[in-house]
Amino acid sequence: MDSLGDIKQKVERKNNRSLLTFLVFLAISTVLWLLIKLSEDYTTQTVFRVQLEDVPAEKWLSSPEQTVKLSLNIDGFHTLKLSMIRETKRVVSVSLDEVPFRLEDGTTYSFGSQYVAEKIADLLDVNASDLTMNEAKVYFNMDPLKSKVVPIELRSDIKTARQFGVYGIPILTPASVTIYGPENVIDTLRSVKTAMLSKSNVSQDFSEMVDLDLLEDKIHSNSKSVKVSVEVQKYTETDVSVPIALPDSLRLRIFPETMTVKCLVAIKDYADISPEYFRVELDLSQLKAMQPLLDVRLVAWPQNVQVLETKPDKVEYIIVQ
Repeated sequence: MDSLGDIKQKVERKNNRSLLTFLVFLAISTVLWLLIKLSEDYTTQTVFRVQLEDVPAEKWLSSPEQTVKLSLNIDGFHTLKLSMIRETKRVVSVSLDEVPFRLEDGTTYSFGSQYVAEKIADLLDVNASDLTMNEAKVYFNMDPLKSKVVPIELRSDIKTARQFGVYGIPILTPASVTIYGPENVIDTLRSVKTAMLSKSNVSQDFSEMVDLDLLEDKIHSNSKSVKVSVEVQKYTETDVSVPIALPDSLRLRIFPETMTVKCLVAIKDYADISPEYFRVELDLSQLKAMQPLLDVRLVAWPQNVQVLETKPDKVEYIIVQ
């Protein structure tokens, strides 16, 4: 015969099983009820913000963000998805390159609100036909900008491999660009700089598209980037003995009469390097001051030659009577 304690334990186990069974059926019933409710359609009013992008370069968007109101006739699942998007995050972007906008009056433009509906439908993963926009059009304002053509200035940090160097000046295509912006900004600009072009261990020619620095969109341009073409040549070291130039009217003997210019020259130009492409001059103001030595300096050399060292930097002289 079972004791009183055994009987009590059996009753508790039976009660626990009954409670567990009840809870399971309650959970199943709740889920089924929730699924039924979420399968039903609901009409919801909401507000989305529209951010306009890709404004024509010659225009300034004075109202970059618009607000639209709409109704959604969607099932509970998508209504729940909408409710999980915070109001501050209910934003869609519309590119003015992708929508046909038209001038309404003065500086006011518009485009069909169905383009916004399609963006919102994609965000919520519903059909655009489930959305009803309160307004047929989205209105915004664009003001004309002042324009100016300015040269493009390359910013670069190009490091070549050993015995190689950049040959000549990098070619920019285009070399200039039309910029648009507020008058107080445009009037201060003399050029548009590129983003920094950084290269290392370069040993051959290369071309690369580099973005223009449009001052964090304070100015606009139809060109967003520029093609930079850089020629790279192998260089060799050579010494050139250059005569020190003296005015014909000056009766003067100097010692030495030449300057030695140590330089790097592209191998393809090596045979063409000649002293006549260099020019060395005296500081004749020191002659009037009767200085015992005259400073001498290299004042001209070929464009694609890299000067490493010159000597001497002073010469002796005697005046010939």
